[in-house]
Amino acid sequence: MIERKSLELRKILLFAALSFSVPFLGACSIPERGPGVPAVDTTRALPLGIPNARFFADGDPQAMIEEGTRAFAREQAALRAEGKSTARLPPVYFLAVSGGGDNGAFGAGLMNGWTVLGTRPEFKMVTGVSTGALIAPFAFLGPDYDEGLREVYTTMTPDKVFKMRGLTAALFDDAMADTGPLAQVIATYADQKMFEAIAREYQKGRLLLIGTTHLDAQRPVIWNIGAIAASGHPGGLELFRKILRASAAIPGAFQPIFFDVEIDGKKYQEMHVDGGAIAQLFLYPPSINIAASGFRRERHAYVIRNARLDPDYAASERRTISIAGRAISTMLAASGQNDVLRTYFVSQRDGVDYNLAYIGADFSAPKAGEFDQAYMQALYAYGFQEGRDGRAWHKLPPGLQANTASKR
Repeated sequence: MIERKSLELRKILLFAALSFSVPFLGACSIPERGPGVPAVDTTRALPLGIPNARFFADGDPQAMIEEGTRAFAREQAALRAEGKSTARLPPVYFLAVSGGGDNGAFGAGLMNGWTVLGTRPEFKMVTGVSTGALIAPFAFLGPDYDEGLREVYTTMTPDKVFKMRGLTAALFDDAMADTGPLAQVIATYADQKMFEAIAREYQKGRLLLIGTTHLDAQRPVIWNIGAIAASGHPGGLELFRKILRASAAIPGAFQPIFFDVEIDGKKYQEMHVDGGAIAQLFLYPPSINIAASGFRRERHAYVIRNARLDPDYAASERRTISIAGRAISTMLAASGQNDVLRTYFVSQRDGVDYNLAYIGADFSAPKAGEFDQAYMQALYAYGFQEGRDGRAWHKLPPGLQANTASKR
């Protein structure tokens, strides 16, 4: 599985290597961009001027804590409006959906199978990164959006995601592929109706959070989609679509996405790429201890890792490209496993019930290439069955399960 996932990475490296052997083309030049935000002003930049549109996950958590407090107040108001008591708070459910490219078909199938099972809760907060960012809005809005989620992940083909550029793109462009086709898919489903529905749920105290990487600043960004939708800003919908595209912008493979900002009357541009460059999934920053928030209530976290978590052995060829590709895929796999462990330990610290789903070793459908429709349909069906049969969720990450068993 890991070897198959590294196929496109190896292609990128190969194209780059070949490009360096191409004679210098004097007429070529790299794409221009606007000036980057000065380092000292990174946190002052406000896209569309919306103060709570986003947060820096590695910074002072106070702004996110305040947003959580406001969300709690909105939730209480919504409960009172429905004639419900706020003396005893109902349980809350969190959902985190990871990156994984075309393996997002697993998470899509799982969510829809969970609906059929009849135990799928309404989530207080949904977070997503990369392909998880594309799944997150559907999961946030609930079963009414299951059909759209199924369509996205069972009808996807490479030509609906990207168009390959020439070999010289490694030297004279910002990526090896153009994701214009993906932008069209996003615009089809992330429409005004979805955006307005997100705004309504935000007013009830629910949160939809998407992760990107601010490449200029090398910092993780958490976008507060509900606040953007509820702002009523005319540019809000387009910003939402750009955030989804940015979160899935694999560095080097897919072009970065630029966000225009203005500080003290001067215009700047931020370069953002796949949130997975820093973290492939997140619940909330570890700097926030929700157990110490003062709000006593039952909390459950569900984490979907759109990947396998068992090692995938493959003998690597003694070639530079093969070794580099295998090493990159190994680093990505290890990073994803570390993210799973981090969410587990943070949830245990905060007294949050933890539930993890991932692609099991029993899934072995062949894969002809990236975004192979037959592979994605098989993985969707596998995830659907796992969700429908109620066997998707694990209380411990795999490594910890083995350690626990060895002590018995």
